Amino acid sequence: MSYIGMNSQNGRTITDMDHINQSVKDILTTPIGSRIERRDYGSFLFLLLDNPNTEATRLRVISATVMALNQWEPRIKLDAVDIFADNEKLTMQLTGSRTDKPNQTFTSDIEIATWPR
Repeated sequence: MSYIGMNSQNGRTITDMDHINQSVKDILTTPIGSRIERRDYGSFLFLLLDNPNTEATRLRVISATVMALNQWEPRIKLDAVDIFADNEKLTMQLTGSRTDKPNQTFTSDIEIATWPR
């Protein structure tokens, strides 16, 4: 199934893959409890922002990501979540498959945080 979505920034049409990426970013960057009439929408990533950079925090970030996307984005099934950090930003790479299109993979790089220069 192919469909056309709407860009949340400018109202223009976007492809189904762009719409999924937009949805994933929206889910992960919305703190749970912040959306009126849908208080359980979003992710717990904001609760982890100032935690120390440890393996335990990394696992919590991955867990929060998987839980949120499993609940709120039915068009994808995650196979892997990797986190990469450099001096400027923290990026999450998501890989998996599309549930709405058989045999089609899903990959997305989501910038989680940036640090001032």
